[in-house]
Amino acid sequence: MFTVPLAAASLAAAPVLVAAPAAAEPRTAPRTAPPATPQGAPDAGTVGGPQLAGRGLVVNRAPGVPGLPKIKAASYLIADADTGDVLAAKDPHGRHLPASTIKTLTALALVPKLDANHLVRPSQQACDVEGTKVGLTPKMSYKVSDLFHALLMMSANDAAVALAEANGGMEKTLADMNAEAKRINARDTRAGSVNGLDRDLGLSVRTQHTSAYDLALILREGMKNPDFRTYVQAIDHKFPAPPTKKQRKRGLKVGGYPIHTHNRMLPGEREEYQGMLGGKNGYTIAAQQTFVAEARRGGRTIVVSLMKADRPPSQYAAKLLDWGFTAHGKVEPVGVLVSPGDTTQAKKDAGSGGVLPDAPLASDDTSRRWLLVGGGAAGALLAVAVLYAVLRRRRRFDQSLR
Repeated sequence: MFTVPLAAASLAAAPVLVAAPAAAEPRTAPRTAPPATPQGAPDAGTVGGPQLAGRGLVVNRAPGVPGLPKIKAASYLIADADTGDVLAAKDPHGRHLPASTIKTLTALALVPKLDANHLVRPSQQACDVEGTKVGLTPKMSYKVSDLFHALLMMSANDAAVALAEANGGMEKTLADMNAEAKRINARDTRAGSVNGLDRDLGLSVRTQHTSAYDLALILREGMKNPDFRTYVQAIDHKFPAPPTKKQRKRGLKVGGYPIHTHNRMLPGEREEYQGMLGGKNGYTIAAQQTFVAEARRGGRTIVVSLMKADRPPSQYAAKLLDWGFTAHGKVEPVGVLVSPGDTTQAKKDAGSGGVLPDAPLASDDTSRRWLLVGGGAAGALLAVAVLYAVLRRRRRFDQSLR
């Protein structure tokens, strides 16, 4: 008998995390992921609970609760930021380009590391970065706190690079950001830049991505830090600059100009939302509109995130927040925002480079199906060819013996 070796290709499954079981706790305490559902239900290993494996709308309807608002976005999530209960979502783990919402991860990783009063002199490369800028110059030094204000208030790309330089360079900072994402169990996230630029840096959804679920995790964790909260809640800030001639004549060594928040939902802004605590918007042509924010009313804090929306996000975010406050306590949660520190998935991820993500990418479904079909067909053809060659050589060998 002859044994014909067959080569098989396997596709990676979505990342999984099993939350540690918790004892009975008050309603306001953080919750753990729901138990696995019966066979045939969505993937029980999905981060946050099996229902969150759904690619469409995910909600447990309840009497008296209106339907979810119509939002033209590829994905979104509505959750209780205090308990972690996910109230509803759409494709919560779908991976998309983050645009400037990735700056929440930049800040989450760097705010605890950098002294707010430390002075940073940016390189010319930092000052020349593409996109929105606060107007840095290598001729002067800036306080770290001023750079964070520019980063989270007006989404300054040059401030992001300057902060990375203060942290030891781009490579180290990206490593710190991805390590922080892993620490808080944001398994859909890979930072390829510190500012969210994508095509300008040659990045695609394969090399830089996050999800609506992860954005909620990141902001929720960031809002625990009082300095982070200060930066995202600031509406106006005087940013330092070299003094003008008039200022120099007056003896001033440092001038400056006002910068203003890009979050139009903060108090006093044109799309003010009652109880808005802070958030971060983002936009690139490839990513479209992205947004994550928290608001608090009646002793409850709701976090919402949305990705790949077709218009500026404030109106959509307001609808999601309104629904969250209305549905809170009435609908059964569909999952949970997991807490940092669970090492179950970290052990499984050990040794993974993370350049190619494990879970399906938003724009990758078709290519993955073709890879599966093509790979299977190629393997079958290879097996047939090898078998034919072996049998042919066997026949020749038998004929030579006659």
